[in-house]
Amino acid sequence: MDILLALKALVLGVVEGLTEFLPVSSTGHLILVGDLLNFNDDKGKIFEIVIQMGAIFAVCWEYRKKIMTVLLGLPTQKSAQKFVLNLIIAFIPLAVLGLLLGDYITHFLFKPVPVALAFIMGAFIIIWAERREHVIRIHDVDDLHALDALKLGLAQACALIPGTSRSGATIIGGLLLGLSRKAATEFSFFLAIPTLIIASLYKMIKHRDLFDLATDAPYFSIGLVAAFISALFATKSLLRYISNHNFIIFAWYRIAFGIIVLITAYSGVVQWTVE
Repeated sequence: MDILLALKALVLGVVEGLTEFLPVSSTGHLILVGDLLNFNDDKGKIFEIVIQMGAIFAVCWEYRKKIMTVLLGLPTQKSAQKFVLNLIIAFIPLAVLGLLLGDYITHFLFKPVPVALAFIMGAFIIIWAERREHVIRIHDVDDLHALDALKLGLAQACALIPGTSRSGATIIGGLLLGLSRKAATEFSFFLAIPTLIIASLYKMIKHRDLFDLATDAPYFSIGLVAAFISALFATKSLLRYISNHNFIIFAWYRIAFGIIVLITAYSGVVQWTVE
């Protein structure tokens, strides 16, 4: 086993897990960290897709009771059927726009400087949303209606722009729609399950010729386990944090992170792969 490659897999797995469910953009971080580690070729992109599964497993484990209740009740319980239908409705906008615009976005926007700009713009949206009066009308994910799910799905679709943050777009969209912080955050977690599973499987099948399972399996395993452990920590920490805090701290982090990338890119301190 290549020790250096294993360390890169470990680092990227931790980055994926810590950032996937926070409003800071896991994709943006993986692009930038992959660039720093010189692990940004086609193989690196596939690796980033695979380790998302570790983060998904963490959410499934954290909400295993809710998931089992929904699955067991799906044939007979209207509440379970409604919950699943809302997830399907919310997933559709991202799926449709991803298929239509995915190649264009990958070619033109999956670069450090566009990601940095998206970090900063997303931060100002978070600040604006937090300074608005927050009138709560939905306290629990089970209280969502189909139209609410569609609006949240449209919000999530904004995350097709790398650096925006899938979870951040969904959570802030939820706050603007009148969801409580807990409901908005948990729905972003649940919506991540079908979104990331389908997206990961689609990209793995599409680019299956880029990896050799026998050779790559050890590094994929390291990344998956690292992503699982760090995502489990991140989800638990975020739920505790939002019980008494808003998301402003993440906005300031995004601004600082974006500015550092822009400065290092244009000063030549870091040779980011900018086209």
